[in-house]
Amino acid sequence: MRQKTAVNSKFVQKLGKTKLNRYTKCVEKTLIILKPDSVQRGLVGEIISRFEKAGLKLVAGKMVKPSEDLAGKHYPDERREFIVGMGEKSLANYKEAGLDVKKDLGTSDPHEIGLKIRRWNMEFLMSGPVMAIVLEGPHAVEVVRKIAGNTLPIKADPGTIRGDYSFDSALLGNMGKRPIRNLVHASGNKEEAEHEIKLWFTDEELHAYDTVHQKHMTA
Repeated sequence: MRQKTAVNSKFVQKLGKTKLNRYTKCVEKTLIILKPDSVQRGLVGEIISRFEKAGLKLVAGKMVKPSEDLAGKHYPDERREFIVGMGEKSLANYKEAGLDVKKDLGTSDPHEIGLKIRRWNMEFLMSGPVMAIVLEGPHAVEVVRKIAGNTLPIKADPGTIRGDYSFDSALLGNMGKRPIRNLVHASGNKEEAEHEIKLWFTDEELHAYDTVHQKHMTA
């Protein structure tokens, strides 16, 4: 099964069934995509090491140049709430900057703006190879997003991946008619992670093994 946690017999004996059950209930898998800007800037090793140093387990990884079909499924246009949300954020950024959104984007409709941003995101994802990985660990979705930082690099805290390696903003992206170059995609919640992992990986590509972190984090 895709969401089962791999533990060997010695780990089970040492931990005990009660603690093991508590541990496995907290364990999640999550998808991270190191986008073309991460790859082209030579940040792949640095970014992955940050997740590993936090105790997350790398259970799958591959470099791939996404097809339009894969990019479209990753950014599905039927997620109207998500599409409109992107558009509304852009409208708020233009208002804050005192700029004319219609002049730049040709519309002030949040859904239409969101669809433009979706297309930019797809085109950027397809523009070069990306590194897709699956990480596993307790509270993996939340931990990864915390380490990655705010999706808007301009608002990301120092010490996070986006805060340290990018200063991009929604306003710069929209004015350049391009997506925000924020280095990584990280699944937003457990359900999204399960869906996205199935898009990018087969069951056979997900690996099971134990790490020393399991011993230290569950003692």
